[in-house]
Amino acid sequence: MKIQVVNRGHQPLPSYATSQSAGLDVRANLTEPIELKSLERKLIPTGLHIALPAGYEAQVRPRSGLALKHGVTVLNSPGTVDADYRGEIGIVLVNLSSETFVINDGERIAQLVIARHEQAEFVEVDVLDETERGEGGYGHTGVK
Repeated sequence: MKIQVVNRGHQPLPSYATSQSAGLDVRANLTEPIELKSLERKLIPTGLHIALPAGYEAQVRPRSGLALKHGVTVLNSPGTVDADYRGEIGIVLVNLSSETFVINDGERIAQLVIARHEQAEFVEVDVLDETERGEGGYGHTGVK
């Protein structure tokens, strides 16, 4: 699949770290470093604008190394970039650690996973079919 990209930043285009990576690494496009204080969130620019084919989305996901080593993650994970969106892709990062984290220009801050999706039509009914689970909600199956 080929995706058209306008790169208004100065970083390289997103790329896969390995031949079997699911996510493309996305870099911060900054004129100066950004400090992300404890529990603070900020929208980080990438300079990227994309045109996805209809029926696809780009899922914005955290990078595991940032999450584990620094407590920095994507706040609305996974975020969705819709096929008809043409604005700049921004990454909402949050610092869940107790230490300030500095985001530098060119730092890999998130991943984009390109995924197919369907649009559904809701049909209102009076009753749903019965299942084994029924109305069992959060935690009803236990932890073991």
